[in-house]
Amino acid sequence: MTEKTMVADTLVGINGELVRYGEMITQTENQQLKQTLKQMRNQCEMSQEEIYQIARAKSYYVPAACAKPEEVAHVRSILTQPTMK
Repeated sequence: MTEKTMVADTLVGINGELVRYGEMITQTENQQLKQTLKQMRNQCEMSQEEIYQIARAKSYYVPAACAKPEEVAHVRSILTQPTMK
């Protein structure tokens, strides 16, 4: 297994963990547990950012091009339209 594959697999795993933390946080009523999960999620996000920076530095990951201002405006207009009932 190459380093690039290991970095990519690590990012996928961490991203999955972040999704699960988000699900657990919104589903618990216990405030102490909720706070603990948020702390764990924050630590996980820091790890994800660190691995992401390594991947970028080694050109293992190349992000998509930035959206044009008109594309951002279009999506914003769609998401801010009132929904029909």
